[in-house]
Amino acid sequence: MFALIDGNSFYCSCERAFDPRLRTVPVVVLSNNDGCVIARSHEARDLGLKMGEPYHLARRRPELASVVWKSSNYVLYGDMSRRMYEVLTERVARVEPYSIDEMFLDFTDRADDLTALSVDLRASVRRIAKIPTCIGIGPTKTLAKLANRIAKADRQGPGVFDLSSAETRARVFSALDLGDVWGLGRASIDKLARLGVTSVGHFTALKSDQVRELLTVTGQRTHAELLGIPCFEFTTAPPPKKSLAVTRSFGQAVTSWEGMREAVAAYANRAAEKLRRHGLQARAMQVFMHTSRFSGDPSYANQVTLALEPTADSLALVASATRAARALWRDGYRYAKAGIVLLDLYQQDEQPVADLFPSRDPAKSAALMAALDSVNQRFGRNTLRPGAVAAAPAWGMRRSSLSPCYTTRETDLMQVIAC
Repeated sequence: MFALIDGNSFYCSCERAFDPRLRTVPVVVLSNNDGCVIARSHEARDLGLKMGEPYHLARRRPELASVVWKSSNYVLYGDMSRRMYEVLTERVARVEPYSIDEMFLDFTDRADDLTALSVDLRASVRRIAKIPTCIGIGPTKTLAKLANRIAKADRQGPGVFDLSSAETRARVFSALDLGDVWGLGRASIDKLARLGVTSVGHFTALKSDQVRELLTVTGQRTHAELLGIPCFEFTTAPPPKKSLAVTRSFGQAVTSWEGMREAVAAYANRAAEKLRRHGLQARAMQVFMHTSRFSGDPSYANQVTLALEPTADSLALVASATRAARALWRDGYRYAKAGIVLLDLYQQDEQPVADLFPSRDPAKSAALMAALDSVNQRFGRNTLRPGAVAAAPAWGMRRSSLSPCYTTRETDLMQVIAC
């Protein structure tokens, strides 16, 4: 038996957790560089705001004058997700993070009332982590996710829905659209619609062989899960990463090599930090840069992929990335974006035969990076950094309405003043 807990308008809820003034007004969180809508409170949805709507157009609409626009604060959201996870692991034996705001719960062998347990879990997360949630219950992951969607759609309901019984599934499936099903893409839904299969009830009425012929084995597994047959295992370990990317659009166009070098160095340094956090090393790197397709300026785009001596060393990756970027650079263009993609990743304890003549001493490199990470973890990111990484770059992201990092930065901690 599974459950899926999902934070309601998670990014907006994180903003509201520390600012009570936001709890009764429409709130929207914007993408990088304050580009478009990526999260909306219920009040903002009711005003007609759509996901992906450009901020520069939406802010001019008179009916949206009451909306509070917030720049995305992923440091805050990630830490709030961690707090939510910790609350759940105290009450549930196994918790599987699925995304920053969704986590599967293993309810197998629980003797207590699962609906009552879910109500209690929601209350604990709301009280301790300050995040409102909904929970869906089912004998498979697909059913739990579908039940969560039903719970979330009923704003006046208890925030919990249980699809564990065949009777309940038979009652609600005919009213559910196929677009609500986890694992069915748009192409599959369109193919089924041409055959008159438009609801979950229609889909589950098909025979398994028919589904496999129409949608291949992946669709067949989703079909089986909707019938209560588990096909997707519960795991607390994320699948191994095959690649790792750090890419950003610039807050303003980069027109000088010095600015591009700083950006590429910063991205390579951040990618190295992520590698070490996951215990990985990289054996290849892709570097790219391009101008905007929409600005009307002369266009240019290029990329290069290079082999690396296996490493997670920030200094080595910054050096390789800046050399590659220098070869790509062309004067006279207004660059809008650049990025680093690390490829051919593997766990450090699965390292292949070491090079006979490494360019860096592996033991010294590991010790230096451990010291670097320790200092930055204690005193904040970029307290220590490679010299090529700028402290406050001019090309940094536009975040005109960024909230404080209430839980991860000492200077942003809230203060309680006795009256």
